[in-house]
Amino acid sequence: MVTEQTKNQQSENTEKSDKRQTTGVYVYGIVPADVEPGGDATGVADGKVDVVTDGDIAALVSEISVNRPLGRPEDLRAHANVLDGTSRVAAVLPLRFGAVLTDADAVKEELLSAHADEFAAALQQLEGKAQYVVKGRYVEQVILREILDENEQAAQLRDEIRDKSEDAGRQARMALGELVNNAIAGTREEDTRKTVEALGDLTDSVNRREPTHEEEAVHVAVLVDVDRQDGLERAVGALAEEWDGRVEIKLLGPMAAYDFVVTQNPAGQG
Repeated sequence: MVTEQTKNQQSENTEKSDKRQTTGVYVYGIVPADVEPGGDATGVADGKVDVVTDGDIAALVSEISVNRPLGRPEDLRAHANVLDGTSRVAAVLPLRFGAVLTDADAVKEELLSAHADEFAAALQQLEGKAQYVVKGRYVEQVILREILDENEQAAQLRDEIRDKSEDAGRQARMALGELVNNAIAGTREEDTRKTVEALGDLTDSVNRREPTHEEEAVHVAVLVDVDRQDGLERAVGALAEEWDGRVEIKLLGPMAAYDFVVTQNPAGQG
């Protein structure tokens, strides 16, 4: 005999099953269990950011439709905004973009419980720290003039092509372009070394990033105590003053420690 209570339970189970088939839990990163997202925190697909806890650690999560493709620019921004916003107030281990698990129980059992010791140790190492990025680009005309003034071969090639047509000077232009690119690479190496040296007393770890532009002067990520941000700003400001008119330099952060402790996605996800 099927009672009304049994019917209600079956209906409830069916609703839960349907929900599991259409939604999943997007995971941003791992934080200490006492972290609470701000009331206005917005995640991927405008999802409300919440936490799933397990002992002393937790995961930042939001609900998402499993039928919604990921990878839009706004998705990447939302992922970073959740993590970077958290890094201002607590240690955070970022997961790579695109980690989705079936439900909160899976987050707790397959992610948090399965890696509890690893996550707890990493969070302890990150306590009070955040990542900052120092990025600079050469002022094109200034760096070209610097190279031509210092490199006799480059100056000769410039003079050689000055009064030639595009076809007649093609080989010389190609040779000059290669020489300039090589010279910029050498200058970039020296300016990056100088930057790392200037920040050395403030940083725990440094990652020299590959250039993203041919005229990039410096691109480094550093792990720094957040209470030393003022000192970091002063150091970057001193470099900006020294390189005024030559390099346009900026400091980005604080942000999650992407370059230093990014965790892998849960198996089979992302």
